[in-house]
Amino acid sequence: MNVGELLHLPHLEDDLGRVEAELLTSVSSEDPFLTEVASHLIKAGGKRLRPALALAAAATQGGLDEGRHEVVRGACAVELVHLGSLYHDDVIDEAATRRGVPTVNAKWDNLVAIVCGDYLLARASEIAASLGTEIAGLLAATIARLCEGEVLEIQTAFDVTRSDTSYLAAISGKTASLLACSCRVGAICADLPRDVVDALTAYGHAFGMVFQIVDDINDLILTEEELGKPAGDVVGGVYNLPLLRALALPDVADELHALLGSGAPVGRPEAEKVRAIVRASGGVEAAVLVGRQYADQAVAALGPVGPGPVIDGLAELGHRLLDNVPV
Repeated sequence: MNVGELLHLPHLEDDLGRVEAELLTSVSSEDPFLTEVASHLIKAGGKRLRPALALAAAATQGGLDEGRHEVVRGACAVELVHLGSLYHDDVIDEAATRRGVPTVNAKWDNLVAIVCGDYLLARASEIAASLGTEIAGLLAATIARLCEGEVLEIQTAFDVTRSDTSYLAAISGKTASLLACSCRVGAICADLPRDVVDALTAYGHAFGMVFQIVDDINDLILTEEELGKPAGDVVGGVYNLPLLRALALPDVADELHALLGSGAPVGRPEAEKVRAIVRASGGVEAAVLVGRQYADQAVAALGPVGPGPVIDGLAELGHRLLDNVPV
């Protein structure tokens, strides 16, 4: 899915290029080693979804042209938060690859990854502070929400009784909060009206829920080559929505409990069997339906923003992501 084409932003590629340059500049240090490690995932590329949402939010009412530099810096700040969280996530997950390259923890070690993740968060905070106290406070609160979401997820590791409510609360913190923040930062930097800022924030949160649900579905149905990282949720004990919905089905619940119910890690063969059962049981389709509800919420949230091509593009994003899920 080409996000740029959907968002109808003619200068998106140029603006994302500015974000890219800002990212590399912001992580540069007098220590060449720190610069190398901090820029490792930046140079590996990525969707840059969060900066794109910040830019799109700013452009919904023409504000991007007037505050382009501030919006680009805000977009850089939210992407640095995302990157810092990935450095930490890869340590938690003991991941070996990310975006088709070795993770920082695999290429160097866990200590380097943790400290450099902190460095990226610090640089994000520094940029946010330069944009004003509101942006600084927003970014700090969002980092706290990311941590809360991760802790909620860790608390339910290997728990076959994990509830949908627990799952949704975790992804609200660890993913949706930062996408909401991205939209809010772009809107504030563009000096949009407060009701529009709030509407775009609500949109970002609802779309973030869709995005994470689709990501969790992909972990079950795509190969590691397609994912660009190990498909590790089942192995790591993170039981997400498609699996939770399958566990609630009488026809397959006993088999899944037999495979997962020990509360301990399972091997790759068992994990692959779990994935096959979930795919065949309708767990993926059930998760897509939940995603559709959040995609509808995202569309509804845009009502106060007003019509326009960028709004049309934002409204399509959630459902288009779900349309691409092979069910």
